[in-house]
Order: sequence, then structure tokens, then C-alpha cells
Amino acid sequence: MARDGEPGGTTATADTFDSLDPATGDVVGTHPVLDADAVTAVVARARTAADTWQTLGFTGRRARLDRWRAEIGSRASELADLVLVETGKPHRDGMLEIGFALDHLAWAARRAPRVLGRRSVAPGALLPHFAATVEYLPYGVVGVIGPWNFPVYTPMGSIAYALSAGNTVVFKPSEHSPGVGRWLVDAFAAAVPDCPDALCVVTGLGDTGGALCAVGVDKVAFTGSPGTARKVLSACADALVPAVIEGGGKDALVVADDADVAAAADAAVWGGMFNAGQMCTGIERVYVHEQVYDHFVAELTRRARELRPGTDAGSSYGPMTLPGQLDVVRRHISDALNRGGRAVVGGADAVGERTVAPTVLLDVPEDSDAVREETFGPTLTVTKVADVDEAVDLVNASAYGLGSAVFSRQHGDRIAGRLRVGMCSVNSVIGFAAMPSVPFGGRGASGFGRVHGPDGLREFAYPRSVARQRFALPVAVQSFRRTERTDRLLARVIRLRHGRRR
Repeated sequence: MARDGEPGGTTATADTFDSLDPATGDVVGTHPVLDADAVTAVVARARTAADTWQTLGFTGRRARLDRWRAEIGSRASELADLVLVETGKPHRDGMLEIGFALDHLAWAARRAPRVLGRRSVAPGALLPHFAATVEYLPYGVVGVIGPWNFPVYTPMGSIAYALSAGNTVVFKPSEHSPGVGRWLVDAFAAAVPDCPDALCVVTGLGDTGGALCAVGVDKVAFTGSPGTARKVLSACADALVPAVIEGGGKDALVVADDADVAAAADAAVWGGMFNAGQMCTGIERVYVHEQVYDHFVAELTRRARELRPGTDAGSSYGPMTLPGQLDVVRRHISDALNRGGRAVVGGADAVGERTVAPTVLLDVPEDSDAVREETFGPTLTVTKVADVDEAVDLVNASAYGLGSAVFSRQHGDRIAGRLRVGMCSVNSVIGFAAMPSVPFGGRGASGFGRVHGPDGLREFAYPRSVARQRFALPVAVQSFRRTERTDRLLARVIRLRHGRRR
């Protein structure tokens, strides 16, 4: 939490808290701190709405979600203005985030019947007299705990898919962007007046999020740091509430000897510096084949020097949203330089009062803070490797395993297949995040479970199978009245069907 009067973050009393503009420190809005009793009441409202929301079916829900999407799309500039004052993100970047979020909302509402609807399946050779179906049913009420760095796009990856699957949702936005969360829920109520409590909001600090996990929701979706993820999982464990966790990343870019070096450098700058580097899927480490290393560093340096952080409309990216993150970035840069690294862009004086200048670090030891820990700032470490095998080993040495990128004209898919991560972009960066049709999630310290795509829809529904006997067989296999003759016949079928061929 920020100190009183400090740009960014929040200030709080026992009953309310303020969200602050990271560029000025001005109060953007004041919001209630909901305790466990208040959160319980909101979950109860969502529980009451769940029957109505589920009864609407896929078609009825899609119609209402389409109305919500139109409401957001029509007022997108207004929402982007709010994202700007709560997070410092430039208006144009807020619009990009909103556009991606709306694509996910449209895809989930449209595809839910195909992915989750009832379908017939084969009963198997031993049960020809049966018919079987599988369908996916909503859990009930899903709690979504969202981050501040992408306060529209990231929570929508859970909210849209959970609602499309037939759940109602209680959304706890970050205490640093509560106004964005309230705006989204108010827009839903305006678009869906016949079932407004299908999407509710609870505001507050960490205790409010903990209460949401403990007061009776049926599943939790969380995005944030690994440390907070552990607290969420602990709260969920007491109530045996399942969770999907996205806990951050330390994503790497591999540049092979046959890469388009200029394109790779351009992608590295955007992947590392967009949103001031405050991205769980942002590029933080780059491993470059020695044959193209000098060329890559020259291209990267030139592009990075063109960027300018600030709070005006012409800035390349905005201020750091959280004051405390400035200290993390400063510590990582200092540790890298003290241990023999060198800065070709930015460096020791890159961290200002509110912004961080783009920083490119070379020759940084692999056991340094800047390589091992999530920096969440506009910095890149660039390391020369002898070959792709070395690059793959270094990428996989991280405790994180969220996303990655590979640049290679001929071998991109093969290299991507060797990386122990949940996602990879070939000859691009972060392409997977914008695609509604592919799953998003990681492994290791990056968490587990998936949002987006068919896997994301199924994450918010449980499978139910129904086996129905159509007629009785003259030979009863599933019965204590089974005869020896039936047993001999069954043994013969097993040998014929599964035995060794001679």
C-alpha cells in the first residue's frame, strides 16, 4: 500500500480506501472496504441470480453478453480514460487492451454451446446396449480476483468465460484499479437489467480478496504475484474451493542464428517496454545466438533509445503504477551492474520519481536478481549463447513458466516445442494473449489452470456424464446373476479384443 500523498497505489481508512493517479498522486476515487459479512452478502446475491442466469441457456446468455459488449464498445474511450488515471497507461494502450478484452468476450459467448454443450459419445464394445452423453455444467458462483496492470483485459479472461459457461461472477478488482472494476459491473447492469447480479463487484484490500475465497464461492480465478497466489490458495484450501492461478512470469526471447534480427529487436523492445514492462507475459530475458548477437544488440539499442516514458500524450509508455515497484526495478538494475553487467541503454539513473527509462543490460550473471526474479519494469537482460541448446537450457532454468518467444526463420516451431512454458510466440511476442481461441496459462511459479479458448470455458464448468441403458442384453455382464458361460464368453472377448496378436 502506498503512503499518504504518494503517487500511485492507495490510501485507506478502516471503511474506505482511495485509488490514486500514479502520475500526480491525486485521488481518483474513494471506495468501500468490504469485510467478510459484506462479501458474504454480495455472494448471496450472485447465488440468487445463478438460477436465472443458468436457465437463460447459451442463447439467452449470449444475447445479454453481446449487449454488455456493445455497451463497453460504445463507451470504450471513457473506460480508457479511467484506465489511464488509475494505472498511468496511455489512452491508446488502454484502448488496445479494451479491444482485446472485447474480442475474448465475443468469442466466449459465441463458442460456449459448441465447447460445453451436450454431446453423444461411444459407449464402448462391452456396452453396446448403452448410450452415453457428456456435458459441462457451471459451478455456480465464481470469484475473480483481478490485477491492476491490465484491469480490463486480464479479469475479462475469467469473467467472460465464467459467465458464458453459465456461472455468475463476483469480481474483486485490484485496490489500485477499483474504479475500472466498478465501471465494468455498472455497464453490465445497464446492459442486462433483467439479471444484473450475474456480475457483482466487491472492493477492498487483501482481506476482502481473502474473504471472497472463504465465504462460499464455488471456484476462484486469481491473477497476481506468486506470494499472493499462495495466500489465495491457502484460503481456498480451507473450504476446498478449486482455483485457477496465474502467478506471474519471467518470459524469455530466443533469437536464433537464422532470425530476422531487426524484427526480433523490434519485438523485444515492445515486449519488454510496453506498459512500462508491467506485464506478466512481458519479455524480460533475451538469449541471442553469438553469430547475430552484435547485430541484435545494435538494433535493440537504437530502438530502445527512441522510447520516452512520461505522463503526456506523446510518451511511449507511462509511469510505474505502484511506487514500490520502483524499488524493485532499482534493486535489479543495481544488482546487475554490481555483479559485472553493463547498461547500453538506461542504467543506474534510469529509475526516476515516477517513471523508469528503458534499460538494456548485457553480461548479467544468470543467478542475479534481474534474471531470476520478476522485474515488472521496462528492462531487458541480453545474453550471448553459443547455440540454441544453451538458450533452451537457460530459458528452462527459471522457476517461472508462463510465456516465451522465439525468432527463427526455419526452426521456430521446433525450438518452441523444447521450452517448458505454457505459451510461446514464434517470430512475434505475446501473440497468444490476443487470440481468444488458444489457452492462456503457465506452469511452475507461474501457476496452473487455463483461461481463454475451449480450455478456458471448461475451466469454469465441470463435466457430467450420463450413461443410459437402451435395452437389456440376453447376457448380463453387470450382475451377480452372471453365469459361468457368460464369464467364459467375456474372457474370450477380452482375449480377442486386447490380447497379443500371434
